[in-house]
Amino acid sequence: MFNLSRYFSTVSFILIVLAAGVLGPLYQKLSLQQMKDLAQGRNVAMAQVFQNSLHQPLLDLLGESTGRDASALAQSTSRAYIQGSAEILMQGTSVIRVKVYNRVGNVIFSTDARQIGENRLASPGFKAAINGSVLSDLTYRNTRDGFEETLAEMDVLASYIPIRGKDNAVEGVFELYQNVTPFVEELEHSLWWVTAGIVLTFALLYLMQFLVVRRAQGILEDQEGRIKAARDTLELQVAARTEELKRTNMQLEGEISERRQAQSKLNYLAYHDPLTGLANRRCFIERLEESLRETAQRGERLAVLFIDLDQFKQVNDSLGHGVGDELLVAVASRLAEHVRLIDMLARLGGDEFICLMEAVRDEREVEVLAQEIIDALEQPFQLGDHELFLTASVGISLFPGDGDSVLALMRNADTAMYRAKFSGRGNYHFYTPDMTQLAQERIQMENLLRRALEHGEFKVHLQPQVDTRSGKLVGAEALVRWESPELGLVMPSRFIPVAEDSGLIVGLGNWVLRETCRQFMNWRESGFELPQVSVNLSVKQLERPEFIDVLDTILADTGMSPSHLKLELTESVVMAVGDSFGLLDKLRSLGISLALDDFGTGYSSLSYLKMLPIQQLKIDRSFVEGIGTNGGDEAIIRTIMELARSLDFEVVAEGVETEEQAAFLAELGCQQLQGYLHGQAVAPAEFRTRWSKAT
Repeated sequence: MFNLSRYFSTVSFILIVLAAGVLGPLYQKLSLQQMKDLAQGRNVAMAQVFQNSLHQPLLDLLGESTGRDASALAQSTSRAYIQGSAEILMQGTSVIRVKVYNRVGNVIFSTDARQIGENRLASPGFKAAINGSVLSDLTYRNTRDGFEETLAEMDVLASYIPIRGKDNAVEGVFELYQNVTPFVEELEHSLWWVTAGIVLTFALLYLMQFLVVRRAQGILEDQEGRIKAARDTLELQVAARTEELKRTNMQLEGEISERRQAQSKLNYLAYHDPLTGLANRRCFIERLEESLRETAQRGERLAVLFIDLDQFKQVNDSLGHGVGDELLVAVASRLAEHVRLIDMLARLGGDEFICLMEAVRDEREVEVLAQEIIDALEQPFQLGDHELFLTASVGISLFPGDGDSVLALMRNADTAMYRAKFSGRGNYHFYTPDMTQLAQERIQMENLLRRALEHGEFKVHLQPQVDTRSGKLVGAEALVRWESPELGLVMPSRFIPVAEDSGLIVGLGNWVLRETCRQFMNWRESGFELPQVSVNLSVKQLERPEFIDVLDTILADTGMSPSHLKLELTESVVMAVGDSFGLLDKLRSLGISLALDDFGTGYSSLSYLKMLPIQQLKIDRSFVEGIGTNGGDEAIIRTIMELARSLDFEVVAEGVETEEQAAFLAELGCQQLQGYLHGQAVAPAEFRTRWSKAT
């Protein structure tokens, strides 16, 4: 194994030595240069002092020096004056000698008189100074050829400095010798400390890195050992497994087959709904994309049908998800079995299905398919003890007229489905461009609804309920009307579904309850006696946990007796509310009457009927309209009457418009009638005027 510690220690030592070898001389060089610059600056400053103090004597001496020998210069009065002044100026400084050269290199003055007359014309320092530059040279102690070519007991810095006269011309040269021994000694002392610091720092870095590398070396060796052991173990396992595979070749083939089956199952699940076995959304989208390309190439048409089960949520909420799943499987099976024109049927999720019809020749073919889908769900579904009734709403979009992409066709089919659902259960509807506008109008209506309650745009109208035999007024049903400044009179069939979907129905329903009770008590206090008033309840109201408290508050605030209030609920509302039986029992315990509205149009098992704490059944107007013309409707009414008698329920028939219908219902024992025969829903003032006279 590669020895990381040995390699690191060798390389690191070499690098440290190299670094120290570079840093030490570099520091010494920089320090010496700094010291020389400082000392040279002092010499220059001292020379300037000499020149300022002895300016005229110097110029005189320089002028006199031309053509004179050394003895004459030594006896010059200017030299003597300069000698005395120089000694005074040098006192207390580190300058130990001063020389003055004329322009030809002769020493014309020196603090050492013996040197007067010497010539240094060839000296590099003199040459530099005579040309206007300053040059310095450092001479270390006990070395020759530096300080007057003699041994010196000090470190000396000699500087050649030009002497400038008039017009800044160089007239001569100063040579100043400065004792820099203290500086050199301090430098050497600092150099030792810096060297020691560098050595110590590098030693610590070396030690820390060495410890890290040695630790890393240990980890690598440990890992190498583990890898080697794992490799040896793996080789043994591979050998053993190879022998095992040789002995169990047939078993391996079986495992491969199982894997293939598992992969096949995964592929199946990726494209199929695990509950119903139908194609899923992904599969349908890919198939539709392919069909769009082929259909466009052939110049043909295709249709997308979006199917939504109308009452599935109520089944899920009332009977549980287990029954709901069974119902979805039964629906998928019935659609696949009975609908012959479907090219592909898929489940998108929840209670939403979608199908594809290719090679469409005309819309009539699509209408036939949509009707087959609706008819396939017409018969009840028998799931254990439950007999369930379902209807479907179908939305249709066509290619290429309603879109040329998967997203557009599916979205438009979904839009058409909501239009079909809005039109009533068990319908189909083709997509039309105006549906986008209708969707916008629906949004506008929702916004206006939010404002309408605050601005007092809603009114309560009342429709009479009369005794079948005597024709006397026995009650009235409160029906809400909306007078919108923008939309005019809006009937409940238009705005109630929007209020339901948006959640506004809770506030609206509570307002209708309060307004109806208030109107009832105003009539009673003014002398008009209405036996009982009915109010319809929404599933959204009953689902609110505070509904009982809200109802108690309304009754207390208005002073109305619960015995004069009747609440009407549909079968779907009862089945959609969790613990509906307990809630209805609480309402009955308050003394409120309960009626089951639109009876006969629901989906639930009749076995639930005997468990409901209700007192009245209301026959839906769709059956009453068939009296005299539809034997099936008459048979249903007879059945409802027999059922009501056996359970001791009172019966009210809605939508009674003719005497023939009234007579038929009276003969069967129907106790109350409601419909245009006895009056439509009108404002409270008109209602009182009409029935005050009748009484």
